[in-house]
Amino acid sequence: MKIAYLGPVGSHSSIALKNMCPNDEGVPYPNFREEVKAVLRGEVDACILPIENTLQGGVLQNLDLLQAYPLIAVEEYTLRIVHKLIYRRGTKLKDIKRIYSHEQAIGQCSDFLLEVVPQAEVIAVESTAKGVSMISSATDAGIGSELLVTDGLDAYAGEIANEPNNFTHFLLVVPEEEGKFRHSERVFLVAVCPNRPGSLVGLLEIISKAGLDMTKIESRPIKQNPGTYSFFIEFKGDYLSETVQKVVADMRDYCLGLKIIGTY
Repeated sequence: MKIAYLGPVGSHSSIALKNMCPNDEGVPYPNFREEVKAVLRGEVDACILPIENTLQGGVLQNLDLLQAYPLIAVEEYTLRIVHKLIYRRGTKLKDIKRIYSHEQAIGQCSDFLLEVVPQAEVIAVESTAKGVSMISSATDAGIGSELLVTDGLDAYAGEIANEPNNFTHFLLVVPEEEGKFRHSERVFLVAVCPNRPGSLVGLLEIISKAGLDMTKIESRPIKQNPGTYSFFIEFKGDYLSETVQKVVADMRDYCLGLKIIGTY
């Protein structure tokens, strides 16, 4: 298969792809939206999307993409993230003026950036690998994987993430019609509740009464309808089982809208 990922080679998405699909061909794209568009256009068979980080929570842009387009996740993978501050060999921390990286990595290393290199301007770019590629002088640095430390570069030896237990949850995403009807260990869906008191409690009771274990919930405001929210919910269960099929049917009847976005 051809699988889109946030490039270039050396990004955390490329590492996740190599571990998830070692025998498939990776195709780099500059941002997550272009990955999704490539799947929808048929340029690639699937794409890799980070969906949640233990330090920053859900990757909101990708939750929105899964809700908006006819896509479904069919496999999950958790990658331990070890961020490194990367710079030209011989550079002193006090001389760094600009640090480039993806916004997620910047947020995950915010304490280090404020305490150790407060003089540096922090600039968000498309990916961690892109940020490291922009190191052009002794006053530049990037945040990324140690795999990005090539000839002439060096990395800060210590831990720079806010917390050492830093993991990112990735999903392998395919066109909806190819992955919707399959056995699974977990089901991931997005639901829009009625805008009335206790509506979320009522929705969650459907899962609870069926004896299913909910493993994740994330809310997103609906931009076109202030005060209304989408709820991204993951629970354990085989999507094709009678129990889960009944739960999904009951949730559809209860909600203003529901979309299955993952069976893995």
